[in-house]
Amino acid sequence: MTGAGREGGLGEAICLRLAAEGAAILVTDIAAAKENLPADRTGSMDEVERVVARIAGHGGRAAAAALDVRDEAQVIAAVGAAVKHFGGLDIVINNAGVGYLMEPLIEMSIDRWQTVLGVNLTGAFLCSKHAARQMIAQGRGGRIINIASVAAKSGSLHLAAYAASKHGLIGLTRSAALELGTHGITVNAVCSNHVTTQLGSVQNAYRAKQRGQTIDEYLAEMRRRIPLGRVGLAEDTAKACAFLCSNEASYMTGEAMNVSGGQEVH
Repeated sequence: MTGAGREGGLGEAICLRLAAEGAAILVTDIAAAKENLPADRTGSMDEVERVVARIAGHGGRAAAAALDVRDEAQVIAAVGAAVKHFGGLDIVINNAGVGYLMEPLIEMSIDRWQTVLGVNLTGAFLCSKHAARQMIAQGRGGRIINIASVAAKSGSLHLAAYAASKHGLIGLTRSAALELGTHGITVNAVCSNHVTTQLGSVQNAYRAKQRGQTIDEYLAEMRRRIPLGRVGLAEDTAKACAFLCSNEASYMTGEAMNVSGGQEVH
């Protein structure tokens, strides 16, 4: 599980739900500040360990590892750590993402663009590649789930790099599904709408300021645009992941599943 170190984040919620379903979880995050990835926007090793402790507190099994998903050697090591701790690797969830680098297209620097694409898309490619190799060697199939976004299907103002990376993630999902199906590995994406995690709070503040609104006014406007009348919760995405990992989803692959309260319908 990548990008799972932030308290209240999608990664934490997914880890807790899958652990409740009996999965053993390797909880990972970058665990160090890097260029365009400041400490207050990334999961520290202490935070990763706290997620592991919460899983253990609920009777689950988990281990922690630092992982920069852009570094192929670290990805290979993380796959090895999962095998060492738990005897194999059956599920990978590509959740690591950068969505806080918000600015107009004509002002975005190439290094910030590459940071977003590197984490959101290249990282998912590397993790899928090496997880799939391990799954094929095991010979019992597996599940790859990419955490995309409604921005994978529609453009998003001042989030050109993010939307491009998430659109690309759907292409990766569909292509990998075609290649890996013969090995019994399903590959699907979850396209969630806005969730007010720590990252989501940054986006809320940016959008509200952009529109000359308070954050409460902005969120009220957002709710009016969603047919089910509320913004997403981390648990909504976690439930979708649990379903896609289950036997009930064994005949689903190459899908980009909306979890958006009706905000996104294609």
